[in-house]
Order: sequence, then C-alpha cells, then structure tokens
Amino acid sequence: MWWHGIVKFFDRLEDRIRMYLSKRPILYTMIGGFGVVLFWRGVWITADEVPFLNGPVSIILSTLILLITGLFVSFFIGDRIILSGLKGEKKLVEKTASGVKTEAEILMELKEEVKQIEEEIGEIKEMHEK
Repeated sequence: MWWHGIVKFFDRLEDRIRMYLSKRPILYTMIGGFGVVLFWRGVWITADEVPFLNGPVSIILSTLILLITGLFVSFFIGDRIILSGLKGEKKLVEKTASGVKTEAEILMELKEEVKQIEEEIGEIKEMHEK
C-alpha cells in the first residue's frame, strides 16, 4: 500500500533526528519539552471547545481511557515502583551504599558479558562470510 512508504520515510527520518539529537542532550531536551507543552496546550484548547467536557466529565472520561489502555497505574505510580514492591525490594533511598554498589557491579559484569557476546557474534559473522 502507498502509506507503507510514508510510514517508512517518517520512521527513517525519526531515526536520523534521534541519532543527531542524542549527541546534543540539552538541545534534545529543549525541543522535546517544547513539543510536549505544545501537544498538551492543543489538547487543553480542544477540550475547552467541546461543550460537555466539564471538570467531572473530563475526570471520568480520562480515567476510563487510562484504565482501558493500561496507562493509569504506570503513569501515576510507575512500573519500577510496582515491580520493586512485588519483589519486596527496598526503595533506593533505603538501600545501603553497599547495596547500590553491588547493583552497579552486577551491571558492569552484564555489560562485559554483552561485549563478549557481541565479539563472538562478530567472529561468527566473519567466519560465515568466508
């Protein structure tokens, strides 16, 4: 279909822009913040123009939308808090410095393992190309 080409074009454009902006975090933050504010401003103005969207109706409608899409809890509480509660973990502020250090060491070990796996995959690709 014709729209697949349009989607592919914008997907590639997004990738290029993200790669460019990821090297410039302050610019990325400013552009992203500007976009978010304009988006919510547009939503707010549009909602003001719909006659039946008064305060209580807006609360009920938004709660239903967020519950149906599964975003209600994750938006207001966050997945990390829920998962840490299910695992019985302490909050980050309650963890000792050694506990945080241990997690950092685990992350470094995982990073090294990923690097080794990537090297092995590269070697396999080279052998396969020959």
